[in-house]
This record gives sequence, structure tokens and C-alpha cells, in this order.
Amino acid sequence: DGYDWTNLDMPADWGRSQLEGLEFVGKAEDLVLYGPVGTGKSHLAIALGRAACRAGIPVRFFTASSLVMRLRRAKADNRLDRELAAIAKARLIIIDELGYIPIDEEGSRLLFQVISDSYETRSVVYTTNIEFSGWARVFGDPNMAAAVVDRTVHHGRLIRFKGESYRSRNALMTK
Repeated sequence: DGYDWTNLDMPADWGRSQLEGLEFVGKAEDLVLYGPVGTGKSHLAIALGRAACRAGIPVRFFTASSLVMRLRRAKADNRLDRELAAIAKARLIIIDELGYIPIDEEGSRLLFQVISDSYETRSVVYTTNIEFSGWARVFGDPNMAAAVVDRTVHHGRLIRFKGESYRSRNALMTK
């Protein structure tokens, strides 16, 4: 409630009602919330997660770096299969801040496993300020990045955020 929708560019054939109705989750479609820092991507992703929870839809929320660390720990503790199974119980996975911190080869493989396992079975929402052409830097491997982008765009929608950072606009230091 009260979200400012003016700084979003939605796909031409898709809009706010489909987003708020969580139709994409029922269809196992992905969303990429893309735009500059501070424009509301994480805010909207969290709101979608909360709406899904209220609708009884199992949700998991991670920053990309925390998910990679969680998977690394599980692998080191010889419980990766259990961790992946626990994540797979969600019908909506939110991966926040993709690209903010580079991921090494092992981390990329682990993250790819979650994304690949989710393809056509559950929805993934990504928040990022990196365009698709830069995802090779994020994953450290152009082939792996291409595979992630390919899966994401096949059943996904891009929502572009624009404008000035909310935090900068409302910063105490500028007053």
C-alpha cells in the first residue's frame, strides 16, 4: 500500500494488477527488477514476498551473497542436498542484490544450481543494477551467465526502475 509506481517501466502486455495478483508465481515465471541503486527494487521484492506469504505461498528471501554463503556452508557440512531441498519447498525465491558482490566459480555453480532447479517449477525474483550483458562478470563465467539469462528470459519479465535514489533524496546529510 502506498508504493510509488511512477518510476517503474512494466512490460507492455503486463502491469501492476498481474504483479499484485502474484499471477507470475502461479505460472512459475521469473521477474528481474532492474535499475539504479535506491529506486525501490528491494522494497518491491520484499512487498511481493510478504503478499505471497499472506496468500499462503511459501517464500524464501536471500541476498545473493547470503545465499551463496549458505550453500557453501551446506556443502562444507555435507548437507547441500538437504539445503537445496529446503529451498525448493518455496514457490517464490527472491534473490536480492544480484551483482553487488562478485561471486567466485564455486559460488556461481552453487547459485546456478538453485536457479536451474527453479526453472519452470517456481518463480525467482531478482533485484539487480547490472544489465544482462554484465551478468558474466557477476557469475565469473560467460557460459554460466548465458545459461542463467536464457532460463530467466524464457519465462520472465523485466521491470525497469528509474529515477533518483530514495535514500539520497531523503538523506539527513543533504538537509
